[in-house]
Amino acid sequence: MGLAIFAVWCFVVAFAGGLVGLVLGNIRLPATLLLATSAAAGTGANLVVSAVAAATASIAHIRARRVNWRLFAWMAPPSVVFGLIGGYVSGEMPRGLLLGFISVVLFVSGFQLLGWQPLPDHHGTKLDVRAAVASGAIVGFLGGVVGLILGSLRMPALLRLVGETPARAAGTNVAVGFLVGVAGAVGHLPSAPPDWTVAGVGAAASIPGALLGSRLTGRLSEAQLIRAIAIVLLITATATAVEAVV
Repeated sequence: MGLAIFAVWCFVVAFAGGLVGLVLGNIRLPATLLLATSAAAGTGANLVVSAVAAATASIAHIRARRVNWRLFAWMAPPSVVFGLIGGYVSGEMPRGLLLGFISVVLFVSGFQLLGWQPLPDHHGTKLDVRAAVASGAIVGFLGGVVGLILGSLRMPALLRLVGETPARAAGTNVAVGFLVGVAGAVGHLPSAPPDWTVAGVGAAASIPGALLGSRLTGRLSEAQLIRAIAIVLLITATATAVEAVV
């Protein structure tokens, strides 16, 4: 019964994540930890599920040509490298304090996006590649420390700092998230193998959810997609704040 409920939850999380270009691993993590054989195995399982959900959503976004490969090439490498560095030093930093900081950033970003309207010439705006590299490195490092992909932090950066359009930001974000998730999962294998039962159930349920959600991305107007992203960011901020306190 527990695994069945977990499967339903993973489907819902993957659907919402696929829709707005986020993996939402921090929302799935508490349920994963409840079922896993240990906290380390649960974290590894959550990264595996996140990678599978991101890969599935990425396929749909790639087919719809919503991935900016130039941004991906600039953002993915620093995200992975600094994610590995963050994972290496994670034992030296207070995880609760970092989660609290991340939740504040997510709250601010969510509220800002609720009132944000794209400019008429938004599609012709030159993208800031340096902001993509810097935000990829920073978010990658924070994600490595707390054991999460943190696409919820990359998304506001892609929209507000880099200047990407919402739909292409969603596709690019999950593509980067897939690479980060794979790196994180591989990094856990030697010392803390994932709980493969929990990972398998979560991954199987996440595939149809991520596929359906990502297919709906193109059906939303730019304003509707921004509003959906903002709402999901606020929900993610609340979940992160609760995790920081716990």
